[in-house]
Amino acid sequence: MKPRKKPPSANALPADGIPLAVSGNPRVDLQQVRTLSIRKRKSKVRTGQFAVVFDARRDSFRAFVESLPDILVAKDLRVLVEDIVRARRRGKPVILLMGAHVVKVGLSPLLVDLLHDGVLTAIAMNSASAIHDVETALFGQTSEDVAVNLRDGTFGMARETGEFINGTLAAARSSSLGYGEALGRRLIALHAPQAHVSLLATCADLHVPLTVHAAIGTDIIHQQPTMDGGVTGEMSFRDFRTLCAICCRLTGGGVVLNVGSAVIMPEVFLKALTVARNLGARVRGFTTAVFDMHAQYRPTMNVQHRPTQDGGRGYYITGHHEIMIPLLAAMIKVRLRHG
Repeated sequence: MKPRKKPPSANALPADGIPLAVSGNPRVDLQQVRTLSIRKRKSKVRTGQFAVVFDARRDSFRAFVESLPDILVAKDLRVLVEDIVRARRRGKPVILLMGAHVVKVGLSPLLVDLLHDGVLTAIAMNSASAIHDVETALFGQTSEDVAVNLRDGTFGMARETGEFINGTLAAARSSSLGYGEALGRRLIALHAPQAHVSLLATCADLHVPLTVHAAIGTDIIHQQPTMDGGVTGEMSFRDFRTLCAICCRLTGGGVVLNVGSAVIMPEVFLKALTVARNLGARVRGFTTAVFDMHAQYRPTMNVQHRPTQDGGRGYYITGHHEIMIPLLAAMIKVRLRHG
C-alpha cells in the first residue's frame, strides 16, 4: 500500500508561481492587480443621457419626448424618427410593411393620419390585414372569436367578407388594378360607413400605393365558395410587382418599417428588394425598423440586418403595437411641426 501524499502547505509555490491553497487549488493575489482612474475609463452611460422628470402641469408632449433617456432603444427611436422626417423632406419613400394585428388593435386612424400628412408613401400588407380593414370599413367590427367559432365549424365563414373581397378581385381581374387598389376603390364606390379609418380606401383616395400579399390557404376568405385561386394569385402577383418598383426608389435615405408581420411581409420584402437590385437599382443606404412584441427570426434577418448590410442601418424595437405605434406617430408629428 502506497503512502498518502501530504497536501501542500498554504505557502507552497508551484512552478508557475501562483500560491496554492491547502486544497491544492490556485488563488491569485489581488494585491497585484492594477487599477486605473474612472476618469480615464471608457464609459457607455453618462448623466447627461439620463431621463428628465416630466412635469405634467406645464410640459408638452414634445417635452416628454425630450425627457426620454438618450440610451439604447429610446435613442434608436429618436434616430428613427429623424430618419423618417429626413426621408420625406428629401422626397424618399417611407414604406410600411404590416400584419393584421396593427388593424386589430385599433391603429388605423393613426396610420390614416400619417398618410394624409404625407409621411407614409406606400403600404404593403398581408391579406389578413386587408380582411380586417374591409370588415372595419363596411361593418365597423372585425376580429372574430376564433376559439368559440372553431368548435362548430363557423370560424371564418362570414359570408359578406368573402363575397366582397373575392367578388371585388374577380371583377377587377380584367382591369389593370392590383389587389389593394381594387378593394380600396370598391370601398369608396360603396361609400363604406367607416371608410375614414380604412387604409385601403384612404390609399386609393390619395393615390398612395397599397399592396396586398396573399398566401393562399392562410385567410378566412380562402375557405369560402367565392374563392378563386387564379384570381387571388394574379391580383396579389400584380401587387408584388408594384412593391418591387417601389423598392427601386429606396436608394440613399428611404425608410422601411415592418410592424407586426413575423413571416409574410419580411419574406415578400426580401424578394422585392432583390428584384429591384437585380434590375439595376442601386438600393443602398436606407433605414429599416421592426416593431414587434417579440424578437423574431425573419424580421431580424430579412428586414433589420440583411437589407442594410452594405450600407444603411436597421433597428428592432420590441413592445406592444398599441403603445409603440402611437408613440412613434406622435413623435413624428412633433418633429415635423417643430422642425
